[in-house]
Amino acid sequence: MGNTFGQIFRITTFGESHGGGVGVVIDGCPPQLEISEAEIQVDLDRRKPGQSRITTPRKESDTCEILSGVFEGKTTGTPIAILVRNKDARSQDYNEMAIKYRPSHADHTYDAKYGIRNYKGGGRSSARETIGRVAAGAIAKKILKQVAGVEIIAYVKRIKDIEAQVDPHTVTLEQVESNIVRCPNAECAETMIDRIDLARKDQDSLGGVVECVARHVPKGLGDPVFDKLEADLAKGVMSLPATKGFEIGSGFAGTTMTGSEHNDEFYIDEQGETRTVSNRSGGVQGGIANGEDIVIRVAFKPTATIGKEQKTVTKSGESTQLAAKGRHDPCVLPRAVPMVEAMVALVLCDRLLYNQAQCKTLS
Repeated sequence: MGNTFGQIFRITTFGESHGGGVGVVIDGCPPQLEISEAEIQVDLDRRKPGQSRITTPRKESDTCEILSGVFEGKTTGTPIAILVRNKDARSQDYNEMAIKYRPSHADHTYDAKYGIRNYKGGGRSSARETIGRVAAGAIAKKILKQVAGVEIIAYVKRIKDIEAQVDPHTVTLEQVESNIVRCPNAECAETMIDRIDLARKDQDSLGGVVECVARHVPKGLGDPVFDKLEADLAKGVMSLPATKGFEIGSGFAGTTMTGSEHNDEFYIDEQGETRTVSNRSGGVQGGIANGEDIVIRVAFKPTATIGKEQKTVTKSGESTQLAAKGRHDPCVLPRAVPMVEAMVALVLCDRLLYNQAQCKTLS
């Protein structure tokens, strides 16, 4: 049913946007990892609604509860269950959408596949499902940091046609969190915020691009052919709501270069390590991490549910109009930042634990 992700570090998310709550069950987490609800809450607070004027006004504290798998502050190696209860659902806002399909939303396709859907808040198609991913991602980040020193930072690179110049190799979390749009380029951030404000007042929405860098990723993560690391990353981030594109390294821009321009030449650094002069590969070559920073970009479409009146049809096949009600983000990008970080962390953590069962030679 598509609710489970990962092989070794395996997560299953559950719950609906307007149900009793949402959450995640994590299996495969190593024992004796120190973890607390407060640590997980940091990333949930970055994802939660109502945090600024350019996000949905829905008010949820998104307070997490660890129900199992942690004893006296440490993981036990058994499944970890985390729950976040819904407190501020307004299901009546969705009554009209019970029979009318929102353009570019999952309403029609859910009906086509299952013959039934939870129209209140969108059910499982709501971005509220990502709470479980972000909670699990916080744990994955801690494992990656503790075991290998991996650091993962995502940020808003572009809103509509406003693109920020950011160096992914030097950007800091403090720069990202310094403004409500989560763009580390302060000048661009102000322009982005103004543009989102205009769209919100016009009952419309905007899309854009989130860029993410993973630093100090160990060499050797990933496998050839069907299990390439970039393929795993693409699947992970493209499973997020509203995603429409994925790039790694030079991405599509690399198609305009020659081989001699694009190739990352090698050298030996002061520690005797093989490194690359440039990083157009984005930290992955042949499907395997090469030790350089992994740099990816994810495209998010404009929020589908908008207040502008649009043409649509009913479940019974009649033409109609819909000006959607409810509380929705005029731009998903600021809240998508911790979601992208979470999915990158889940992929890398799963691959790190998987690699521990492999070695170069038999000994």
